Amino acid sequence: MVYTGITKSEIESIIQKKGDFMQIEYLSDLSRKALPVHVKKFIYLKLANIYHRKSMFKEEARIFDLLALNSVAFSERVKYYVKETEVFIRTCRFNEADTTMKKALREANSIEKEEIYYSIKDFYKKVADDYVKQLKRNSATKVYEKLLNMRLTDFEKEKIKERLIELYEKLGRFNEARRLEGLN
Repeated sequence: MVYTGITKSEIESIIQKKGDFMQIEYLSDLSRKALPVHVKKFIYLKLANIYHRKSMFKEEARIFDLLALNSVAFSERVKYYVKETEVFIRTCRFNEADTTMKKALREANSIEKEEIYYSIKDFYKKVADDYVKQLKRNSATKVYEKLLNMRLTDFEKEKIKERLIELYEKLGRFNEARRLEGLN
């Protein structure tokens, strides 16, 4: 039997009186109960939002995985797997990002597969550019190195190589810069 004794609005009114970590505790406890799927999704989305605000990315990714598993529609599953992939990319956990991207691709049709791949590739570029702007050069090089292993046009590859060479030189990694220049 499904427990239906609490609504979204009741949950909302209860958590707005609490701090972030108390909200996490309350929502986590509530998520373990047998609730209707739409209420569980609401709880998971609230948790994901809090985890994102608190930079608790590992937990945020776990919640997106749970959201995907609780989704009936393939498009929703794909959406949540893509969000989980983006969280892993933001934290430079590329193996997990690849695994989650494969989950999204398995759930998608042939047209959506290309869209997913290109949106994730664009997200890698955006994250790398953000790291450069924040002067997180080492993280940016990791993301650009990962991008080089993806399907790219020749123009994109050249542009990424140029950025990598520049970053390698700024980081004092001259051997890698020379090696990459030799590939041009």
